[in-house]
Amino acid sequence: MNISEAAKRSGLGSKTIRYYESIGLVAPAKRSENGYRDYSEHDVEALRFLQRARATGFGIEECRQLLGLYDNDQRHSSHVKSLVLEKVEQVESQIAELQAMRDTLNSLASRCAGNEGPQCAILDELSTADPDSRDTRTREGKS
Repeated sequence: MNISEAAKRSGLGSKTIRYYESIGLVAPAKRSENGYRDYSEHDVEALRFLQRARATGFGIEECRQLLGLYDNDQRHSSHVKSLVLEKVEQVESQIAELQAMRDTLNSLASRCAGNEGPQCAILDELSTADPDSRDTRTREGKS
């Protein structure tokens, strides 16, 4: 099948498929006599796998590892599970950072009158606060 059909069936765009081929994430499709890419069912399965893994938040290198495990009949499920649990830890850390950022932004917003006057506590705070103390408060989830 051609790239547009493979894209449709995998849920990925044609440009994404070409990109994955260019970085060696997936093997380049075989070429037909006319030079067009010709994708097999196995290729589409791998592309679908990547689409789901990316939608779940895995990065390119993590997808490379997962795809390698997917293709390896000798794999150990414990390795796959450890990769997923590692990703869970990363996501939990990102959530904590985002919650701290939200708290800091809410705190800043609560200090601003938000009226027609030029005085803005938010701008004052951002321009005069010690960046090291703000970074620490944000990382620790304090505001």
